[in-house]
Amino acid sequence: MSDLRAAVAAGVFGADDAFRSLLQATVETARGIFHAKASSVLLLDETTDELVFEAVAGEGSDTLVGRRFPSSTGVAGWVLVTRQALVVDDLTKDTRFSRDAAESTGYVPRGLMAVPLLAEDTALGVLEVLDRPQGVPFTLAEMDLLGLFGNQAAIALGLLQRARRARLALDGEGELAALARFAARLEDAEPEQRAAGLALLGGLEQLLS
Repeated sequence: MSDLRAAVAAGVFGADDAFRSLLQATVETARGIFHAKASSVLLLDETTDELVFEAVAGEGSDTLVGRRFPSSTGVAGWVLVTRQALVVDDLTKDTRFSRDAAESTGYVPRGLMAVPLLAEDTALGVLEVLDRPQGVPFTLAEMDLLGLFGNQAAIALGLLQRARRARLALDGEGELAALARFAARLEDAEPEQRAAGLALLGGLEQLLS
């Protein structure tokens, strides 16, 4: 691997860790502010059409990160598909709630708030906060506050997706991987070849812009 490729790879892996840490800080803060038993960020994996737990605070924090389920499942799936925020005080009375999916995580909530994580018109995932001590209901004003957390989480989630795409381009196969290898090889190319390669990349950039 060239020095350039190694430097790019180090930056990609570092960015992945940084954005995951930001997501974790978001769910930890949301859980604390709302005095909730748990909070989580779920990312939509478009390649498998699944929601993936990316960050969890409170109940399930030791076991849920990385767990997957179909993107249409339960309340989180409804929020993702409709792109609407939701407050449910009694999930046992809500037909959108998937008890089977909840039981598979090891924690069955009574109530929750959830907001979609949006980047312009694209739904990236869902932010949830679950339950409170003594069954104190969530309020619509708190939903607005959770929306602010959702904005922060959406930014981090979008950057995390970009970092992972860059990592796939470096390590994988196909067109993106070939382009990444081509760019990396320019570092060691002869001046004339390097100039021609940079001109080619510049032309591609103009074509795509």
